[in-house]
Amino acid sequence: MIHFNIPPYTGKEKDYIQQAIENHKICGDGEFTKKCSHWLEEKTGTKKALLTTSCTHATEMAAILLNIGEGDEVIMPAYTFVSTADAFVMRGAKVVFVDIRPDTMNLDENLIEAAITEKTKAIVPVHYAGVACEMDKIMEIAKKYHLAVVEDAAQGMMASYKGKALGTIGDFGCISFHETKNYSMGEGGALFIQDKNYIENAEIIREKGTNRSKFFRGQIDKYTWVNYGSSYLPSDMNAAYLYAQLECADKINIERINLWNLYYKNLKPLQDSKKIELPVVPNGCIHNAHMFYIKTKDIKERTKLIQYLKENQILAVFHYIPLHTAPAGIKFGRFSGEDLYTTRESERLLRLPMYYGLRQNQIEYICSKIMRFYC
Repeated sequence: MIHFNIPPYTGKEKDYIQQAIENHKICGDGEFTKKCSHWLEEKTGTKKALLTTSCTHATEMAAILLNIGEGDEVIMPAYTFVSTADAFVMRGAKVVFVDIRPDTMNLDENLIEAAITEKTKAIVPVHYAGVACEMDKIMEIAKKYHLAVVEDAAQGMMASYKGKALGTIGDFGCISFHETKNYSMGEGGALFIQDKNYIENAEIIREKGTNRSKFFRGQIDKYTWVNYGSSYLPSDMNAAYLYAQLECADKINIERINLWNLYYKNLKPLQDSKKIELPVVPNGCIHNAHMFYIKTKDIKERTKLIQYLKENQILAVFHYIPLHTAPAGIKFGRFSGEDLYTTRESERLLRLPMYYGLRQNQIEYICSKIMRFYC
């Protein structure tokens, strides 16, 4: 069976986890947490990178820092993972969904203004598949209406928009290091902060409402409870696992791009004959090969293809069920305008196996089966 995903592994993970154990520091903010944070800041240019227990928690922290509360509205696409909405719903906000662009599956930047009301506090663009949203337009709208921008860059590590790393363009960026991502710590994430004025409060929220981070830096002689917060620190053993991959980040990225390009080259004849559609990467966007997907004619054809691939020992999957159609989406949100593409495109999209370590001959086999299905 060709698996849909296998978590990345470089070979140093065990050694680094053992080193964390021997350092007698396996809780948060140990040696490897600091190494990861420094690497992320150097690589992306973000003012501050705080490792978190998940991208969900990074987004929750952003919502807290923005004082999102009861009656506020937050604009985002319905084609996203539940965490994008949960972080704001938990603060009492209403989620306002806008339709997506059929080319990139990202929210349609031209529909944002129509969704803005006097209650709107933030825009949450989701960089689907590591392909950037049209951030110039989104930041222009945010500035015009004095709105915050929280980038859901869960899938965006090592991707960029016009030279800027995803997650560093808006006020906050939320990164995922879940086992399905290009770089993993099992469960984990990071919050990118661009305004230095938010950093101290972010550290307090992340450290259970205490000023413990200042204590560890020697800025105060004892720490205490100073505000509300929670426990958003990952174990240093998780960070040790991640750091082994960050050291090889460019190598992993190049290999994934090569695999993505091989898929595209082999399946392009099916796109040329209009039997499927392949991913689109707009000018100015550098993607990270987080996933490779195709679009079938409709959900019926997709279902048949999934079953056909499974019979041939290939595990391919569809992705999100649009949030506005879910029970919680109906309860906590509303759809602005018309759903022209969100549901239709989501029912056509099929994700193919993609992971570090996937072999060229496996991709050629997958593509040959897809070609046979259509031909």
